Amino acid sequence: MNSGTMNDMNDGTAKIDWRAPDPHGAARVPWESLRVCVVGARVVGISAAYALLDLGADVLLCDRYADEETSERAAPVAERGATLRLGDDKTLPEGCELLVVVPGIPPDAPIVAAARAAGIPVWGDAELAWRLRRRLPQAQGGGFAPWLGLTGTNGKTTAVRMLAAMLEAADKRVVACGNVGFPLVDAVLAEEPYEVLAVELSSYQLHWSESLSLLAAAVLNIAPDHLDWHGSMEEYVRAKGKIYERCQAACVYNVADKVTERLVEEAEVEEGCRAIGFTLGAPAVSMLGVVDGILADRAFIEDRRTSAAELGTIYDVEPHAPHNIANALAAAALARAYGAPVEAVRDGLRNFRPDPHRIEFIAALDGVDYVDDSKATNTHAAQASLAAYEHIVWIAGGLAKGAEFDELVERAAKRLRGVVLLGQDRAVIAKALAEKAPEVPVVDIGGKDTGLDAAGAIDALLDAAASLAQKGDTVLLAPACASMDLFVSYNQRGDMFAEAVRARKAATAD
Repeated sequence: MNSGTMNDMNDGTAKIDWRAPDPHGAARVPWESLRVCVVGARVVGISAAYALLDLGADVLLCDRYADEETSERAAPVAERGATLRLGDDKTLPEGCELLVVVPGIPPDAPIVAAARAAGIPVWGDAELAWRLRRRLPQAQGGGFAPWLGLTGTNGKTTAVRMLAAMLEAADKRVVACGNVGFPLVDAVLAEEPYEVLAVELSSYQLHWSESLSLLAAAVLNIAPDHLDWHGSMEEYVRAKGKIYERCQAACVYNVADKVTERLVEEAEVEEGCRAIGFTLGAPAVSMLGVVDGILADRAFIEDRRTSAAELGTIYDVEPHAPHNIANALAAAALARAYGAPVEAVRDGLRNFRPDPHRIEFIAALDGVDYVDDSKATNTHAAQASLAAYEHIVWIAGGLAKGAEFDELVERAAKRLRGVVLLGQDRAVIAKALAEKAPEVPVVDIGGKDTGLDAAGAIDALLDAAASLAQKGDTVLLAPACASMDLFVSYNQRGDMFAEAVRARKAATAD
């Protein structure tokens, strides 16, 4: 396994044109022997390293960790010819000509600062993938596969999977990729090319992008999140808005979220690009919305001033909670911008099933429904989840990431039968409850500071929730916080919750 610097790499100075390529043309980067440092030896970084090696670049892959798991994950990349440097992701290698960072590397990372000071370009995985696009075969038109992009504080993964389902129903070879889990670099370099990409983009990925030009893009919503990474709400919003830059056909915004509309207004787009709104109310011209339970399109039809196209009904959306209907409308707007017929939108929604831990009904116990929305890791997501039920025992807490809870509690107060609190920052939520909903009973089951562990937390929260709930209520795991104080991830938190509920259900059946 190699380690150290790039001193042994090609000493010649590459003649590189780093200017953003024509959105419809080829990149102008001579990859052969280009000296590239990839920061982050996980899925995205390893994907990027393999692609660059295949192009003939000299690659150094670094990571802050040097543990056994990281070493095992990175070893195959070294076998393919990359230099490895584990335990140090701060030092810029000598001779580096391009720095590629995985999405989580913050803007103020020392290696980024060193690259900036040296005039070395810094790209994220989305920018790299954009530069690596290949033309489709002539049988598929010969051009580049268009990107349909989604971002937002909440709902991105659900909406991008809905979009992919709609495009599949339109008989297109499509993949949901990006922040959804399948690396963008792998998507653009797939051996069997995709005709269109449904791309989920995080604020991190957008921060590190500079030349994306999507066919159509949507911002679902904006609420405070990842402010520690971006440094301010202004920077977070700015990063989200980059998805609209150079957009070709449609910028899709949320009518109920004025920040998303402002981002469209401020974006520099290509000639002919349209602003398309989505709303849970009746749509105006150039919008998608809901009329008497029907999903209506007044944007992508010829006679949109006097009529609308029916895309399906709210009951084609699973679950048909308000925020999820909004996700469906945003996805439909992108699919329609691409040219998908109304039948494909409807059939895609009917075929779609949400991923686990997103308002997932688990079971009914003693007349009480138990619902897993462990993916609700911030206040905005939890607010949408709480709005979907009438009488709730709310399970909340974890790592608050600097969030405030007064507005969330105030809006949900009338729906709360009781609250079960756990985790490191539970006191912040308890304070908001005491001030904004003092009549709501609260059970504090503790956190690591009280000796609680993951298994103990699940048993305790279910016991507490059962003591608070009445028949007809919903026990809702929508923590409004990250999970990593007690759990490995929100997935583990949701899995353990669901398994424990099902075990109790089975025990009552016996």
